[in-house]
Amino acid sequence: MMDISGSESITILRKNYKGHLAYIVDEKPYVIPITYFFDPEDNSIISYTAEGHKIDAMRKNKHVAIVVEQIESMVNWESAQVHGTFEELEGSSAKQKLHLFTEGIKDIIQRNEHKNVEFIHEFSSKSYTRGNPIVYKINILEITGKRRET
Repeated sequence: MMDISGSESITILRKNYKGHLAYIVDEKPYVIPITYFFDPEDNSIISYTAEGHKIDAMRKNKHVAIVVEQIESMVNWESAQVHGTFEELEGSSAKQKLHLFTEGIKDIIQRNEHKNVEFIHEFSSKSYTRGNPIVYKINILEITGKRRET
C-alpha cells in the first residue's frame, strides 16, 4: 500500500458520488454511507439529509471525515480520505448547492455508468415527507489517499 498525492485524491473525489461519512456522537464514532458531490470551486463536499441523528450530531460537533473508495479487488484499490468541518446551508445558497449537487452527480453517472438520470430520486433514496431537505457542505481541511496495486 502506498500514499497518493493530493491531486490524485481529489481525482477520486471528482469521479465518484458515494462515500462514507464519519461523525461523533457522545464520544462514539458513527460511519454511514452518503451520496455527495465534490465542489472544486470552494473545495468542499456537498450533500443533503433530513432531520435526524446525523444532522443533530454534526450541528453539535462540526468535525467530520469522509472516505471514498474505488475498489477493483482486494489487492487493487484506491481511496481518498477527507477531514473537514460541517456547514449547514440555507436560503439561496442551499438551493444553488443542491442544484450543483444534482447536476454534478447526473454528469458523473452519465460518464461512468452510461445512464441518463433526470431526477434526484433516481440516485438518492432520501424521502422528505417531514419537510425540506437540509443541504450542507463539508469544508475540506485535509485530504489524503492510499493505493494498493499488484
